[in-house]
Amino acid sequence: MEFKIDTKDAFTIIMPVNESISAKMTGALREKCMEMRQSGSRNFIIDLQHANEIDKEAISELVTLHEESYSLDQSLVFTGISKAVMPVLKEEEQDLLINIAPSMAEAVDIISMEILERDLFGEE
Repeated sequence: MEFKIDTKDAFTIIMPVNESISAKMTGALREKCMEMRQSGSRNFIIDLQHANEIDKEAISELVTLHEESYSLDQSLVFTGISKAVMPVLKEEEQDLLINIAPSMAEAVDIISMEILERDLFGEE
C-alpha cells in the first residue's frame, strides 16, 4: 500500500492514496502507524480524501486502530471522509466510535486539544 506521509512537530499526517478502503489497506495502515510510533510519532491524522468506497471489514480495523492509539495515550483523527464513505460508517454506527473531523484544520485542533489535556492531567 502506498501512503503519503507529512510529519509535523506534534502529529503525523498519513494519507492513503487508494480509492478504496479495504481490510488489506487498513492492515497496512496499522503497520505504518506502528512503524511511525517506533520512530517517535505519537499522534496521527489519517486523511482519507482519496477514498470513494470502504469495505465493511475495513471499518472494524479503523476502530481497532483508533482504540489502540488511545490505549497508548496517543491521538488519532480521521478526516477527508467522502460523501460515499460516510453513510457506510453511519450505517454500521462506527462513526460514533472514532474521531472524525470534517476538515484538516479541525483535525489539527482535535489533536492539539488532546495533547493539551494530556499535559494538564499529567501534571496533577
